[in-house]
Amino acid sequence: MSNDLKQRIMSRVQEDVIAIEAALRKNLDAHLPIVSDVAGHILFSGGKRLRPLLMVLSARLCGYDGGREIFFSTIFEYLHTATLLHDDLVDGAGLRRGRAAAHSVWGNEVAVLVGDFLLARSLTIASETGMTDVIKVIAGITENMSQGEIHQLTRKKNLDLTEAEYLEIIRRKTAVLMEGACRVGALISGAAKDRASALGAYGYHLGIAFQMADDLLDYTADTAVLGKAVGADLREGKLTLPVIRALSAAGERDRETMARIITDENFSVDDFNTLVRLLVSLGGIEDTKAEAEFHVTAAKTALSIFADSSDRSTLEDIADYALSRKH
Repeated sequence: MSNDLKQRIMSRVQEDVIAIEAALRKNLDAHLPIVSDVAGHILFSGGKRLRPLLMVLSARLCGYDGGREIFFSTIFEYLHTATLLHDDLVDGAGLRRGRAAAHSVWGNEVAVLVGDFLLARSLTIASETGMTDVIKVIAGITENMSQGEIHQLTRKKNLDLTEAEYLEIIRRKTAVLMEGACRVGALISGAAKDRASALGAYGYHLGIAFQMADDLLDYTADTAVLGKAVGADLREGKLTLPVIRALSAAGERDRETMARIITDENFSVDDFNTLVRLLVSLGGIEDTKAEAEFHVTAAKTALSIFADSSDRSTLEDIADYALSRKH
């Protein structure tokens, strides 16, 4: 099912993906080769280009005919790459998309500064729209993502992290970027407010579902498929919804077992497998799937304001794929 869905999506967007890829290379506009090397280490290592695609599809759904949607869409991949550079450094991650994390190759200082460059490059491209509303969206995204990362950082390994806090963290870290990509597509099209709001809602719910699915993969995938170490979130001290739900359902003995594993950054493979079994038996995995499915449905429902079209169908398929993907 997921492979068929992916192939159907790719058959519709392949030309756009190729164009986005070319625009990312052309518009990076780095003065120093090292900046291009570090940015390209993540930019051109197999990303799905989901965020720029969301902007392009949203713009076309709203009738945009300005001819610059591909150029403007690079904003969102540069933003996304900047956050990956910074997050990998903050988390001490060793792998990203199956490759050594940039900070482990070029050092912390260079990774931080290239991330800063990409954030600035995003705002420079946003300014070319000539629309203050677009610039506000991009600035708001950077503020939210920074605060989401700080919130998560200050609550690492904290067994009392609430579900409400978790949702706020993933809203800021993941959903606002997808929401913003969709909203900017509407803005550059001059779409009515109700259409811009509908696309914003689609992007928000897609982002929440996407992150919940990503959190599930940390416990259900393998390193070769995932592109990063399985259990990486747990080793970094991040409590995600499968763990939060399982902890809330656990009795005293199971909770003590989970607490011991979660707070030990050097947990063994056996420990990790024990935790996964508890997440399954206590409903953490299934509960998270159900929550993600709810947000997928909400995302697709938000598009009902638009007439049936190939672009709408593609956005609906992307929402379904967010939950069925394997990496």
